[in-house]
Amino acid sequence: MKLHSLKYNPGAKHRRKRLGCGESSGLGKTSGKGHKGQKARSGSGVRVGFEGGQMPLHRRLPKRGFNNFQFQDKIAAFNVADLEERFNDGDTINEETLRASGLMKGRYDGVKILGDGEISKKLNLSVTSVSASAREKIEKAGGSIEVTKKVEAPAKDA
Repeated sequence: MKLHSLKYNPGAKHRRKRLGCGESSGLGKTSGKGHKGQKARSGSGVRVGFEGGQMPLHRRLPKRGFNNFQFQDKIAAFNVADLEERFNDGDTINEETLRASGLMKGRYDGVKILGDGEISKKLNLSVTSVSASAREKIEKAGGSIEVTKKVEAPAKDA
């Protein structure tokens, strides 16, 4: 077998439709866009969910109940394997050191350590929460864990 003898499997490679290449090509003149109208223009089309001016479905349906999405805590989760490869023996790990190492980016309300992987380094953690398996592995390696509480926003008086 040589490089020049290699071929695609039958049906794996399609030729590109060549639009606007004369009337006899079958895709000439209007190039499959029909005559005039909004969808025949360049840069055309309507946004997702637009129903021609009719009230869209997502606005016609009733909104009921409470959704906690906007109030939920956003937690950054890391496995012990991530800590093993990024930190040295005896390091203290908290939100600032995770950001400095490049593991943590963006806004989070807390940090949780999960137990996937193995750890052999003695690490000192100061995080919001730790899973049971991660706690077992870290303490077995000789590390320590300090669970800190999230700072709550003060309640507004009515």
